[in-house]
Amino acid sequence: MITMDEMGVLLDEIAAEVPEDLYNKLNGGIVLMPQRKLHYQSVGDSLYVMGEYHSDRTLGRYIAIYYGSFMRIYGNLPVEQLKEELRKTLKHEFRHLVESLAGDRSLE
Repeated sequence: MITMDEMGVLLDEIAAEVPEDLYNKLNGGIVLMPQRKLHYQSVGDSLYVMGEYHSDRTLGRYIAIYYGSFMRIYGNLPVEQLKEELRKTLKHEFRHLVESLAGDRSLE
């Protein structure tokens, strides 16, 4: 299992792959949160939220990635596979940003 700091390094590497133009509207950036987050429809301990896109009048637009959720679900994967799951999640959350900017709520 990797530490939160190590996951932060992986996240920075993946974030560098994202076109810079997308960061113009993501004024809150990407935040790595330590906790696990259960999905509101989870029955027991069965469905975790890996990441979320947020648009808030006060905090602005940002992406939260949940370290605890990743470790619960993917903590035993080799680092490269974990990095790929992190990449998929980040791309998914950026898709929410783009859809929000276009006024499209398809993924919600």
